[in-house]
Amino acid sequence: MLNIASFLKLLKESFRDLLPIILVIMFFQLAIIDTIPDNWLATSIGLAIVGVGLAVFLLGLEVGIFPVGEGLAIDFANKGSTFWIILFGFMIGFGTTVAEPALVVIAEKAASVSCGRIDAFVLRIVVAFSVGFAIVLGVWRIIKGHPIHYYIITGYVLVVASTIFAPKEIVGLAYDLGGVTTSTVTVPLVAALGIGLASTIKGRNPILDGFGLIAFASLTPMILVQFYGIVVYQYIDAAAVKPIIVQACQPPEVFTFDIVVLLKGLLSVVGDVLPILAVILFFQYVIIKKPIDNLKQVMIGFILVILGLDAFIVGLEMGLFSVGQTMAHELTLNNNNALIYAFAFAIGFSTTMAEPALTAIAKKAKEISDGKINDFVLRLFVAFGVGIGIALGSFRIVNGGEIVYYIMTGYMFVITLTFIAPKYIIPIAYDSGGVTTSTVTVPLVAALGLGLATNIPGRDPLIDGFGLIAFASLFPMLTVMAYGVITEKIGIKSFQELEAININNFRHALEDANNMGLSTVNVYGTDRRHSARMEFSAVHIIVPNGRRDEALLAAKEAGASGVTIMPAHGMGLKEIDNFYNRLEVETTDSNLMFIVPRNKVDEIIKAVMHKLDIIGSGDGIAYSYPVTHLKGLTLKTTDL
Repeated sequence: MLNIASFLKLLKESFRDLLPIILVIMFFQLAIIDTIPDNWLATSIGLAIVGVGLAVFLLGLEVGIFPVGEGLAIDFANKGSTFWIILFGFMIGFGTTVAEPALVVIAEKAASVSCGRIDAFVLRIVVAFSVGFAIVLGVWRIIKGHPIHYYIITGYVLVVASTIFAPKEIVGLAYDLGGVTTSTVTVPLVAALGIGLASTIKGRNPILDGFGLIAFASLTPMILVQFYGIVVYQYIDAAAVKPIIVQACQPPEVFTFDIVVLLKGLLSVVGDVLPILAVILFFQYVIIKKPIDNLKQVMIGFILVILGLDAFIVGLEMGLFSVGQTMAHELTLNNNNALIYAFAFAIGFSTTMAEPALTAIAKKAKEISDGKINDFVLRLFVAFGVGIGIALGSFRIVNGGEIVYYIMTGYMFVITLTFIAPKYIIPIAYDSGGVTTSTVTVPLVAALGLGLATNIPGRDPLIDGFGLIAFASLFPMLTVMAYGVITEKIGIKSFQELEAININNFRHALEDANNMGLSTVNVYGTDRRHSARMEFSAVHIIVPNGRRDEALLAAKEAGASGVTIMPAHGMGLKEIDNFYNRLEVETTDSNLMFIVPRNKVDEIIKAVMHKLDIIGSGDGIAYSYPVTHLKGLTLKTTDL
């Protein structure tokens, strides 16, 4: 909903998510590198801009992209045209990926370090086509209702098979491109498409079938890029562009507020979002021939997405990339591997927690799972997986070793957990690998990998420098499936399951009430009666006649509303021995009987016991028991 309260809530969550990044930067900058950066003010301002931009971006998603994406999916499903659904999926996948900023960064780096064999534009076309094909395949799976793990496992087999034939120079790059294909804007729209289809098609489950499209978009580029590498390295000659390698590993320039640069950045974001908007408008008005509901709000949502994403990127360049890349460069020269691994984990964890695409998907997962999946805990597990992945990838670069062995081992664990984890978590786990490496993480992780491979003797930037993003995409699948296993073990319930349990408990309570019988009481000061299955107890206080008034006053103050006084005479242990000699005795005690709601019993007995010191040296006894089928009692409305 488009209102100030929603924005303030998102703003609060955004700055909460930025806290880990700030702590990581402060710790490594002050405690490890032991210097205060010259541009600390710009860094602080940048982080503030990131927080505001993230909140604006998420608000735009909620009011613009999510409703339109799910509405289109529902309209397509109702239209019953498989062809148009598949075509829409392909155009969304291709059109948004070819202009993806993270893909542009990696493609340019690949062109640089491959000495011209890899063409940046052609590589982007190959990746964009593979993503379009992946969306088509994922939509087809939802329509047919096939289990996702059959497709994913088959994809892993094809990835490994293509790795056997692909040149080693392309393997790490191909694995990385599997993690950068789904952009910050594309992910929510693709997720909305899948969830919308699964919610509309009869027999489909939104949580089992709605997720998974992003996982397909992460797998297919690994396969097609490796085939592209086979062609490139067999038939294309190199051109010398070596100096760019050295430049990529130098500390970055400090960001400056240049109006031209800011406008170019805004236009770049507009260029990323416009293809999505164009595809949506074409299919909405030309194919479905139906106007968009709340068009004004949707357009405002898209504008918010553009402004929020632009502010987010500007803030990153000011507040994170400059400091993060500088620290990565310094750590590679520090000759301390433990610090490199610690920095890799910390920066992977903190940047993932602030990833907008992951935040959007986690919120949608919580909504679709009816609260069984906690969005913040899900993001913690994903971020933990990314941190482990980048740390392990850094270990591979520092110590050497073929990336394929690491990735294949990881796939084996993924396949094993697929058959162990609960079904509802599997598609979300597969998708988590694709949303963790986009706007926030990719440039920083790429800089870290190339910096390590350039500064460590015996490492090749092309062969060893790429691959960190692949690790960052793989391990979240493991940790998210582990999260699913843990939630099942500790018995986490969805809101619907909790409601069912409460209804069942209420039903048992009614059955217990039926066993108690119906009670009817008079309402004090009126001529009305109230009938209900209420729990009442009789409280008896037996005290000497001389202390009767004290007991009555204490019981009244504790909530007793009436009393029946009966004469009584008590005998202690000594008197009972001479019982037959004392058949006629005088009345020395009073038996005070109070009929009260059961929740007042403890207070009344405690008050009288304290007042008369019954459990100490005083004389008397107090006890209670439940009563049923009560009639004729008068209570105040406050008692009811």
